[in-house]
Amino acid sequence: MHDSMDRVFKALANAHRRALLDRLHESNGLTQKELGEGTGMTQQAVAQHLAVLEAANLVTTHRRGREKLHYINPVPLQAVTDRWIRKFERSRLEALADLKRALEEDDR
Repeated sequence: MHDSMDRVFKALANAHRRALLDRLHESNGLTQKELGEGTGMTQQAVAQHLAVLEAANLVTTHRRGREKLHYINPVPLQAVTDRWIRKFERSRLEALADLKRALEEDDR
């Protein structure tokens, strides 16, 4: 599990890869060429970034004839959220609830 999460964090650590994920979020099912348009990246760079995203299981592909379509896979992001974000979120929400209770008690 940690190995797969390491791949997700590595993939997300690069701004170009995050931009590719943003493009897929906006318009899923794009070819490599379509993903690279307007990014300033070469097709080789796009291919390399897509390979990292695929290795992290953040992008899946489907062949349609000669085209290879790319789709975002949010499942690994949900695993990161469950493992790393929610546990920090919970304590912050509890702190806000405690503050609310304390302020309400002071008003009495």
